[in-house]
Amino acid sequence: MGDFEKLIEKALEAKKFAYAPFSNFRVGAAILTESGEIFTGVNVENSSYGLTICAERVALFKAVSEGHRRFKAIAIATDANEPVWPCGACRQVLFEFSPDGELVVITRFKGGKTASKKLSELLPDGFKFKMEREGHGS
Repeated sequence: MGDFEKLIEKALEAKKFAYAPFSNFRVGAAILTESGEIFTGVNVENSSYGLTICAERVALFKAVSEGHRRFKAIAIATDANEPVWPCGACRQVLFEFSPDGELVVITRFKGGKTASKKLSELLPDGFKFKMEREGHGS
């Protein structure tokens, strides 16, 4: 099984743990670090809808909290009838760790179908703040 197939399987496994009592739209995500480790995440909804967090950011934040900063790919698994791509907020957060846009975004949807795009296709002009002061880098 290749890296991307394993990543999709991990996203599918994670989807089971999504907390989506309001939308019933369960999402699982799995992100592959440059060193080959995989971190998973799920969407977690909240009664205060604005506090809901997407599966992609959960997976990324788990990886970052463990010291990872470079990523190869992220897989997203849903039961939708068509490809589901990361929301704008997730695209921008992913861009923070893939400013070259080379991160591969894979989506798996109903019927076992998959689609993929590079982050640069989903967010062609992401925002990257650069600190100019001494001692601070981007």
